[in-house]
Amino acid sequence: MFTGLVDDVGTLTAVAATPAGRELRIACRYTDLEAGESIACNGACLTVREHGDAWFTASAVITTLGRTTVADWTVGDRVNLERALRAGDRLGGHLVQGHVDGVAEVVRVEQADDARIVELALPPGLADLMVPHGSITVDGVSLTVNALPAPDRVELSLIEFTLRHTTLGALAAGGRVHVEGDIIGKYVRRLVAPYALQG
Repeated sequence: MFTGLVDDVGTLTAVAATPAGRELRIACRYTDLEAGESIACNGACLTVREHGDAWFTASAVITTLGRTTVADWTVGDRVNLERALRAGDRLGGHLVQGHVDGVAEVVRVEQADDARIVELALPPGLADLMVPHGSITVDGVSLTVNALPAPDRVELSLIEFTLRHTTLGALAAGGRVHVEGDIIGKYVRRLVAPYALQG
């Protein structure tokens, strides 16, 4: 479980194909990692395999490659990192599972006063989880839904701190990002589904 509050931006230093998927080596600021712990990499929960002073390796299996952008990652790419939530930690973002629901396309980026507006075209099945001022995770970053400009679109307003401390400052139209819907919305949708069908 994560909060969507990125605590480091890592850099891919090695990427290799394996029979099971891809092996990634990521440079980071962490010096006290443990084998087997979970780290959200651009919002995708991966398991630390090997680690050292300011680096770790993780594997992305074929299933992960099919529902994320990890298959496109190359050496030099920067990724948002967050270590798993510990009991007693502050929950400053929202509850994030690290289970990417799909890949959204960036369709608009523009500056508006002190914020940067980003519009995403959502993959199928996610639009009905979105509510104005609700939560969404984009490339591992907990964000607030600013507006819903069209049935399959979500608009986000990024503050300067987010732009400086995550990879989202580099977003441009045509880019692709991981999206995870709010877990509370998923449970509500599941609970009301039988009653919606009756209507």
